Amino acid sequence: MSSPSPGTATPAPAPEVSDMLCFSIYAAGHAFTQLYRPLLDKLGLTYPQYLVMVTLWNRDGQNVKELGKTLFLDSSTLTPLLKRLDAAGLITRTRNPRDEREVLLRLTPAGQALKGEAAEIMRCVAAAVGQDGQTIDTLRAAIDTIRDRLHAQRKA
Repeated sequence: MSSPSPGTATPAPAPEVSDMLCFSIYAAGHAFTQLYRPLLDKLGLTYPQYLVMVTLWNRDGQNVKELGKTLFLDSSTLTPLLKRLDAAGLITRTRNPRDEREVLLRLTPAGQALKGEAAEIMRCVAAAVGQDGQTIDTLRAAIDTIRDRLHAQRKA
């Protein structure tokens, strides 16, 4: 076995995947997906569709650009998702009469009614997470700070 020649550094060992923050966030995201899937299947929604619905339940009538900013999604990702929600009769997509470039999103009565059915999802998720509200708020704030810093790095 040869040793490194003088003046060359030995590369640092790779970290264990379990020691990597990005892996912990990725694995937690995957666990959330697995938790949500059967709950959302009952409503006929995917997780991204659910996020759109939650956003509209909180603020109906926004445009696609506003929705994309909230969800960190571009219009090319949102458009097919919104078309499926429209086809399912949960939302409507209409051009803004004051600016034809803008598409306004509104919940239908069926989309509004789904909010009541979805309330159980949040209770199930909160029970599964098993953390108090303050801990959840602290974790979410820390993750949001990391996300914002990463977005800022990408833009720089």
